[in-house]
Parts: sequence; C-alpha cells; structure tokens
Amino acid sequence: MSKNHKKDKKDKKAKGKDKKDPKAKKEKPTKPAKPEKLAAVGGIIGDAVENAGATYSDGHPQDRVQYLEAKLILRPDRFVSVDSFRDFGKLVQRTAKDLKVGFITDPKVGRRPDIREIVFMDTPDFRLYNNAFILRRRIVYIDGFPVGDPEIVFKFRHPDEKTTAALDVRPNIAGAYQIKFKAEALPLKDQFGGFRILYSHNCGFGLSQMHEGDRLGMWALANVFPALAVLKKSEDEEVSLVNEAIVEEVLLELGNLDFGKGVTAHCNVALWRTRGEHTPLVGEFAYQVKFNRGDELHVKPRKLCEQFFITLQQDVKDWISLGATKTGMVYRLKGNPPQSHE
Repeated sequence: MSKNHKKDKKDKKAKGKDKKDPKAKKEKPTKPAKPEKLAAVGGIIGDAVENAGATYSDGHPQDRVQYLEAKLILRPDRFVSVDSFRDFGKLVQRTAKDLKVGFITDPKVGRRPDIREIVFMDTPDFRLYNNAFILRRRIVYIDGFPVGDPEIVFKFRHPDEKTTAALDVRPNIAGAYQIKFKAEALPLKDQFGGFRILYSHNCGFGLSQMHEGDRLGMWALANVFPALAVLKKSEDEEVSLVNEAIVEEVLLELGNLDFGKGVTAHCNVALWRTRGEHTPLVGEFAYQVKFNRGDELHVKPRKLCEQFFITLQQDVKDWISLGATKTGMVYRLKGNPPQSHE
C-alpha cells in the first residue's frame, strides 16, 4: 500500500471524528458555581483549634471560638404586634420539623416580650466603629423599671479569625468580667442560600466595675480597654451616644433547637426601635451554640446546623433584610455611613 493511500485513510478518519457520533458519550454541561460560602460551620471550629498555640503579649493563651451564633437580620415593618413575633416563631418551627431538627417551645413565648435599653458609645467621627470596635451599654427592664447592673460590652468584630483572636479585649479593671469569642453567621450580602462569617471577640461586665471618671473620657476608656490606646488623640476627647440614639429592644424567647448529639441552641426574635419616636430600625432572629473544643461537635449536627440556617433563609426570605447588621443600622441613622468591617 502506498504512503499516499495510508495518508488518505488517516484523513478520512480525522474527518469522521468531526462528525457527531450518535453512540458517543455526551459531555456533561458545566454546572454553575454555587453561591459562595465564606466559611463552613465545621471549618470555623477547625480553624479555632489550629490557632490554639498563639498567645498575647503577657503569655496568656489567645482566646478560641467557643460560640457559633447564627443571625437573620429581619425587616422591621413585619413586626407590628407580639403576634408577629409568634408568627415568625411558627415559621422557624416548620423549617425545623421539615429538617427533623428538634424544637422545644420556650414557656415565655406566650407571655410579654422582654424589654431592654441599648446605647452605643463612640467618638464624633465614629473612630471605634471604623476600626472594628463596638462599645455598648445594655439595661434590662422588668415591669417598666430597670433591674440589675447595666451591662457594658466591648467587642472587636472582624471577618478574619486570626486578626480577631489576636486582639486582646481583656479590660483593666479589678472586678469580674466575661470573655466570649463568637463566630457569627449571617446571610450573604446580596443573595439567599449561603452565609458569611464575622468573628466577634467580646468582653462584658457590670457598669459598677468602672469608676465614674472612666465612662466618657477617651483617655480613661483607653486605660480600661488597652486595645483602644492606639485610637486616642487628645486628653479632653470624649465619647457620646452614637447618633444620639437610645434603642429599645423588644425580645421574645422562642425555644430550643436540637441538632442531635447534645448540640442545642436557644433561639429568639427581636425588634430594635428608637426610644421616644418608636421608629422601627431592624429585626433579628438568632440562635447560639456553645462548645468547648472543636471535636465536641460531631459532623452530623454541624451539617444539620448549617442546613437549617440556609433552608430557613429560603423559607422566610420575605422577612429578611440582606447586607445589614443591628449595630450598622444605628450608625446609619443620620446618613453618612461609617467604614465598618462588617
């Protein structure tokens, strides 16, 4: 057989490959990318364990994530009475039932909501919030009267876990205080069905633990909270109420979610509105899981916790306000939003 004849046969075979072969396997179309999830529930816990060897300047071990708090920021106009809170609770129970998540109703759901007063303190140029710090005071009311010691909460909230863990929020006070390091799950800013993570490193204590002179002066506050030292400018500088706003929180306990293997989370729904005008600002549904070590949460309840959060977004999307946080709404009351890390 001549070389030219062999070449002709090869050319015919090559041309035949260009034609569609009915028996040939069809290539599967490329699936569209899934909505981005900035972290998974299991990943949050794993990262916290990996950072366990780091310390602060005095050799104290860095705090590790011990709470997972999932939050849905809700449209305030949906809450017109206490029945609105209960209606939302029924939607939560329905999603839980569909996913076989246990739900135990809180006895308080049939009673009056709790009332709390919240104010945020900052410099006139919002220097704390612009640098990922939040300083808040909260007072609990019962039957119209304040009870207990007003609670001061100082927190550093940032999307990067290592940055958040490295910031030492311990206060310089003689009294007792409590440190909480949370991973906060929120929906994606522009779509339903995924979530983003903010890490919140908190310190809380009673207002009576601070001296009178420590409460408004920026230099005195920096002595109580050494992490603020880099932000102080002048000796006479003071902090004040953010946007002159006093927030009234109306909160109703809903119950306990049971994800199995001992993993439970208490959940509630709340409305924030301005005191005086009663202008609705923002609503929120939240549930929180506490753990001590990453290996204490089994894979199944981790995945179920994540699935519940994502599914609930779809089930109540008419209630949700994307891209917002409660604190952010207070800072934006008078326009000119600050540059936060949220």
